[in-house]
Amino acid sequence: MKNDPTCGRPSARELCCFLAEYGAHLLGCGAACIRLDRNISRIAAAYGMKAEMTIMPHHIHLTVRCQGSGEMFTAIATVPHVPISFNVNTRLSRLSWAVADGRIGYDAARRAFAEIISTDRQRAALVLTLVPVANASFCRLFGGDAAAMLVVALATLAGFWLKRMLTARKADVRVVVMLCAFVSAMIGAMAFAWPVCATPALAVGTSVLYLVPGIPFLNSFSDVLYRHYICAFGRFMDAVVLTACLSIGLCAAMMAMHVGMF
Repeated sequence: MKNDPTCGRPSARELCCFLAEYGAHLLGCGAACIRLDRNISRIAAAYGMKAEMTIMPHHIHLTVRCQGSGEMFTAIATVPHVPISFNVNTRLSRLSWAVADGRIGYDAARRAFAEIISTDRQRAALVLTLVPVANASFCRLFGGDAAAMLVVALATLAGFWLKRMLTARKADVRVVVMLCAFVSAMIGAMAFAWPVCATPALAVGTSVLYLVPGIPFLNSFSDVLYRHYICAFGRFMDAVVLTACLSIGLCAAMMAMHVGMF
């Protein structure tokens, strides 16, 4: 049975608080600013309201105004420190369309939102399998041999498992990237001691590619195109810092193993 879209019609205050939290989680899981603009505006329009927002790197300042009565409310939400997830991103976007199309009401939307942010339907075992395979494929694309691919897969598996464990314990993301890069590069450097590996340098170089902050870099350029300059600069600097942390971990491992430039 479909939910009645008129059930639990929100006030400007209720909708503003909900949308601020919704937008903060959407930004946290890796959405570009343009997606926040469209999704939040879509939900607000479904209830005859207008949303205006300022998106900062770590906060969202949102104002919702009822176009009929003139009722207005403003809320500020902090962007949560959650892993980037295309799964959560997509489910939150689908939720905005469900509200806009009148398939669910406000109360049902709040319940669906709580369920989405509390559960990520990605299977951990599958992810732990596919990430090493993907990184080993990068090694092959750059010309690595089968032995180098195997070393990269093992290095990625160890580093990615460590990343998940440390992230679950709320460790600082910069420390996490340095430690994971160090561990993966240390394992990758073992290719130099393996006689059958003809491309050990590629094994070391590609063992840390899974840590490259590609999504923050891409989102920063997208935000520039849509004139969200403050958020774009913040995201770009976050990506630069993470890249520097990756480089520190990689160089430390190479120095410890006496390979490459060291």
